[in-house]
Amino acid sequence: MIIAVLAGFISGIISGMGIGGGAILIPVLVFVLNVNQHTAQSINLLYFIPTAIIALIVHIKNKSIDFRIAASIILFGVLGAIIGSHFAVSVSSDVLKKLFGIFLFFMGMHEIIKKR
Repeated sequence: MIIAVLAGFISGIISGMGIGGGAILIPVLVFVLNVNQHTAQSINLLYFIPTAIIALIVHIKNKSIDFRIAASIILFGVLGAIIGSHFAVSVSSDVLKKLFGIFLFFMGMHEIIKKR
């Protein structure tokens, strides 16, 4: 239980910064708490709602959101979420876990290369 609380807390900090806490939360759920990949990603999505609302309130107060740009991103993000969720439930947990790992790997490589 303590590990889940710490994972939630650290993911919340990262989510508040706009990075996305799923990069921490999902691996902890899968590898430490032995939750299957579909369930871990579902928990992450549910977890995201209140943390995103709080972060959004803070960013709106700081006037750090361009709503014109955000509107088109939101529209196509919803479309992508519909397509992605249908895809996610149609593949096995093992395939989903591998795809998530590949995604994290390439994001990490991008960050390493970008810093140079």
